[in-house]
Amino acid sequence: MQEHLKFYINGEWVDPTTPATLDVINPTTEEPFARISMGSAADVDKAVAAASAAFESYSKTTVAERIELLGAILGEYQKRYDEIATAISTEMGAPIWLSKAAQAATGQAHFATAMEILKNFEWEERKGNYVLRREPVGVCGLITPWNWPINQISCKVAPALAAGCTMVLKPSEVAPVNGIILAEVLHAAGVPKGVFNLVNGDGVNVGEAMSSHPDIHMMSFTGSTRAGVLVAKAAADSVKRVSQELGGKSANIILEDADLQTAVSGGVSQVFTNSGQSCNAPTRMLVPAKSHDEALAIAKATAETVKAGDPFAEGTVIGPVVSEVQFDKIQALIQKGIDEGAQLVTGGTGRPDGLNRGYFVKPTIFGGVNNNMTIAREEIFGPVLSILPYETEAEAIEIANDTPYGLSGYVQSGDVEHAMKVAAQIRTGNVHINGTGPDFNAPFGGYKQSGNGREWGELGFEEFLETKAVFVPKVA
Repeated sequence: MQEHLKFYINGEWVDPTTPATLDVINPTTEEPFARISMGSAADVDKAVAAASAAFESYSKTTVAERIELLGAILGEYQKRYDEIATAISTEMGAPIWLSKAAQAATGQAHFATAMEILKNFEWEERKGNYVLRREPVGVCGLITPWNWPINQISCKVAPALAAGCTMVLKPSEVAPVNGIILAEVLHAAGVPKGVFNLVNGDGVNVGEAMSSHPDIHMMSFTGSTRAGVLVAKAAADSVKRVSQELGGKSANIILEDADLQTAVSGGVSQVFTNSGQSCNAPTRMLVPAKSHDEALAIAKATAETVKAGDPFAEGTVIGPVVSEVQFDKIQALIQKGIDEGAQLVTGGTGRPDGLNRGYFVKPTIFGGVNNNMTIAREEIFGPVLSILPYETEAEAIEIANDTPYGLSGYVQSGDVEHAMKVAAQIRTGNVHINGTGPDFNAPFGGYKQSGNGREWGELGFEEFLETKAVFVPKVA
């Protein structure tokens, strides 16, 4: 059993104010493998005080100093890379190949991207009779989820450090170990004391204390829309900036001129990656009604090649979902799809054959879904795909937009210009055409109840800056 019972505050590992522990469960075995301390408002107060004291000096560091620091972080991160990947696979169930190729890699990429942005960023610009200045926003509260844990931590911590901010991080208590390793990386890289602080805990006792704290100037939150609303409400009294990346129910529109085999099989694989635990997963596949039956056959064949199993075993495509709570929620929603009359193409309730322990979910496909069904409305966050037929392109766009969410969208077409025209009509923060992947320099974030503000790249960096206009006399 790993013991991680201290918080990282003011450059040191310190005991919690009040002892309280939580077992961290390995979702493959359903057994605890680590124990963490759970924090309180008193621990948040200490961390915020350290961050506030450090801001005075860290905000005045030079760009060159911060570039050097980010470079040192990248060096230390690389030393712990495999350890970070192993922690992620153990605590949230991603296959080790995915943890190494994507989960741990995204964390590294965000620090590298922040360093490159910092090298060329314009901090001051003369405009007429004023100078436009960009300055660090201050002390930042960062709350991150368990599904892409080091990715979500790094896409906040890296730009905050680059901008000259100080911070308090609350990683998910469900998957906290990778964040603890990152704290050790930052310490080894020489991040000045008080600049980065970590307090483990839950939303009620730590998240709310951070969101409402008068000395935190910005909250950056990634998680469910429900929890995001609570963060925003708690932050309102102190009028702090709130940046949120929340839920999604992304549509994947397969147009009539697309290669159906490529589009459907690719869409199925994308949904099932990370056991469906991605907020931008294309979980609603929209297909021409005349191609519906063919699409179901392709989807079924693709899904039945997806092997669920031990994240560390050879040949595993998807691991378990993260927790019993998540497993039970997914099972209930799969049953809801059956009860509401959707066609169960493959999968269903219960564990996959041969797996009697662990939070494993059968890769599941529903056909004949309409957009009023629960499985088309709610974010399932598991390996479950709903396939919806449409009659016209206009109807497909209407269905895609008929959701409270607006995080991502997908369009498949044999004509990129055609796809671009459809993409322009989808109300989401991202649209991927013909399987094009993400770019760490591009902004990530959503419309509507998928959040506000942006992460990643230069726009994500600018979230951690204030804008000041300094009016100066004109030179004669």
